[in-house]
This record gives sequence, C-alpha cells and structure tokens, in this order.
Amino acid sequence: MTLPVVLTGVVLVAMSISGTAVALPSMGRELDASGSALNWVVAGYNLAFAAMTLVAGSTADRVGRRKTFVASAVVLSCGFLVTAVSPSVLFTDAARIVSGAGGAGIMAAGGAVLAASYEETSRNRAFALMGTMAGVGIAVGPTLSGLLISATGWRGSFVVFTALGTLITAGATRMHESRAATARVDWAGSILFTVALCLLMFAPLEAPSLGWTDGAVVVAAISGVIALVVFGVVQRRSAHPVLEPALLTNRGFIGWSLATLTTSVGFLGLLVFLPTYLQAAAHLAPAAAGAAMLLLTVPILVTPLAAVALVNRGVPARRLVLLALVMVTLGNLSLVTLSPDNTLLGATAPLLAIGTGMGTSFGITDGQAMALVPAESVGMAVGFLNTLRGAAEAMVIAAFGAALLGFLGSRLGSDDRAAAVSAGQLSDIHRLAELAALTWSWRMTQLGIGLLCLLLTLTVMALIRHHGPSRQNA
Repeated sequence: MTLPVVLTGVVLVAMSISGTAVALPSMGRELDASGSALNWVVAGYNLAFAAMTLVAGSTADRVGRRKTFVASAVVLSCGFLVTAVSPSVLFTDAARIVSGAGGAGIMAAGGAVLAASYEETSRNRAFALMGTMAGVGIAVGPTLSGLLISATGWRGSFVVFTALGTLITAGATRMHESRAATARVDWAGSILFTVALCLLMFAPLEAPSLGWTDGAVVVAAISGVIALVVFGVVQRRSAHPVLEPALLTNRGFIGWSLATLTTSVGFLGLLVFLPTYLQAAAHLAPAAAGAAMLLLTVPILVTPLAAVALVNRGVPARRLVLLALVMVTLGNLSLVTLSPDNTLLGATAPLLAIGTGMGTSFGITDGQAMALVPAESVGMAVGFLNTLRGAAEAMVIAAFGAALLGFLGSRLGSDDRAAAVSAGQLSDIHRLAELAALTWSWRMTQLGIGLLCLLLTLTVMALIRHHGPSRQNA
C-alpha cells in the first residue's frame, strides 16, 4: 500500500503545479487579475513548498513519516477546495500557499517513507518511480487542466484535485509508520528557517510591482538575511537540528542537490509561462496549449526509469546527469529564436531536449544524493533537496515574471499594459505591437535563464567530479 499511495501523492502535487499554469489566463480574466497578483497563484504555492519542505522532512523523521504524510494530504486537499470556490485573486493566492505547504509535506514525508521502507536496489527503483510519477503529474497536468477548463472552467480542475487528495488521505492511513530514534523536533530552527526563506523570497517576488527600493522589499531582504544567520547559529548549537550542518559541507551531496536545482531553473519558467505565450501568440485554446506542453512533459514519463537502468548497467551517473544538464541548458538557449510565426515548430526540439534532461535528472539525482547521507537523516536530506527545488521554482517564477514585465514595460511604456500583455491579454487595436514586444521580452528572458543554467552546470561539474557514488546507487 505504501508505494502506490506515495506515488499518487507525488502525481497530484506535480499536477497541481503544471495544471495551474494553463489556468492562469482564464483565472486572470475571471478574477480581473494580472501581473504580480496573478503570478502569486503559482509563486505562492512554490514559496510555501520551498519554505516548508525541509521542516516537513525533519518533522517526519522525528514525529513519524506516515503521520506527517497524512496531515500534509489533508492540508493539500483543503487548499484545493478553497481555491475552487475562491471569490478573488487574493483569496486564491492564500489558498495556493496552503496547498503548497501540504505539497511540501507530501514530497518530503513521501520520500522519507520510501527511503525507510526499501533498501539498496529496491530503494533506487522506488525513487526512480517517484521521479517518473512526478513526470506523469507534470505531463498530464496541463492537458487534463486544459480539458477541464474548456469543459467546466478553471475551478473544475481544483475540484478534481480535491477529490484525489481525499483518496490519498484515506490510503495513507494504512501505511506503515516509521521515525528516527530521536523524536525531538527543533521548533526554533524550523520557525527560523521558514521565516528566513519566506522573507528572502518575498523580496524578489514583490520587487517587480513595488520596486527594489520600496521599504517593504528592503526590510524583507535584510530581515531574511538576519534570520538565516541566526538559523545557522541555532543549528550549530542544537542537539537535533532541522538541518545538519554536516550536509552543507558534503561536496558530493551539494553537487547532486545543485543538479536538481539546475533542471528546475531550466524547466519551470517554461512550464508556467509558455502556455500563456502559446495562447497569445499562436491563438491556441487552453486545451490545445496544454496539449502542446506534452512536448516538454512527455519525456519525463520515460526517462527517469531509463536513466536508472543505464546507471545500473554501468553507465556513470555523473556523466549522465551532466549530459542532462547540457540538454536543459542548450534547450533554453535555443528558445531565443521563438516567434509567432514558428511557435510550435521552433519550440519542438528545445522542449523535447529540456524534458529529456529534466526526466533524466529526476531518475538519478535523488538516489545519488540519498546514498551520501546516514539513514537517520533521510527525511532531512529529502526535505533539503525539495526545498532547493521549491525555492528554485519560486525564484524562477519571480525572475521570469519580473523580466517579462520589465522588458515589456520598456517597450510599451506602460506598466499596466505590460502586466496585461504578460498575462496574455492583448488589445485588439495594438495587438501586433504588443505581440512583438512580448516575443522580444520572451527571448531576452530565455537568454538569461539559459546562461544561468550554463553557470550552474559548470558548478555541478566541479562538485561531483570526484564525490559520491556513480554506479551503485541510481
């Protein structure tokens, strides 16, 4: 019962991210929202996911992995239900933050449950299946949500998510319980880490709308740094830290963790913003835009298990993950040629490359990283990995959205029009000019993402060159 329940939870969490991206234009029109407020529908989810994943993983080790998983499934389902009946974009943003916290627990506690339930080869296969199911969720999310939006409106997708969350909650109550030998929770560290990460991520998320010199942005950034420093001091003195300082000095573990971060950076901006561009530039309906995203997401269905099989047959995992990172990097750089005249044709090869690289990373990075940590810290390690993923995803959404708004504002001369165009709301009178501005802004943003992926790839190459298992643990 354990494996099916955990994998279903992973699918649901992934569907919630990718499916919501397709719904953004429809949500913006119905809720009269655009710009930062609309971006928070996705960014808020990822902010909560990033802030709570490490805490959820550490808590699962201490108070019980099954108990944490069940509680997280309840929170996730409640967030979905509130989103489905939300009367305003601010209400929707708040509900999505709740869902993100639940999703964090699903991923962290679910990974910890699998790590504690299986050993060696079986554990490798379980983690590979976890990566594959994340790919399934990402792949079917846009298509399923697009179909539901076309048939019943965007609220229908969240009704389906609520029903699935309820079923997962019921199934999780039958899983075997496990916990670390020490059952004490580092509440001070948990609170400090959550506050620090929220403050540090609030600044770049809100700076595009408030301005980088706005008092709230500056205070949030400074306070976040202070809270992070205090968190580090507390962790060094804590007998049961929420984040073991030794993890951060393990070059191999950090290298594999950064590999996860790199693929997230190169993947999520496309997942969130490309459907809007396709609907605006290529005049695709939500269902068609969701179907087009299969070019990006379908490779994730097959490549995780294929990557594991290659590693188990002797292919060095280091070489395989570096190949994956190169594919993600080149795919992003290739998208600078995207235009309304070749939207789908020009995007096909880059999207397939990025999806293949992302799926390959899904299949091997977690297993490689877990092999470098002691068994009693697997929940913490899984939490750290997913914190990096969530933080990268939230920051990419913020950076992508901010770049689009900034470039559009410089071309259109109006912040209000820039916000509307970035949400796919082009005017009939100035459509051609606005579409040209959107395309140019898209290209410049993609160039920045591609260069960042290149820098991160070089860093990963240096860190994992002589550290960590390469063949034994996929």
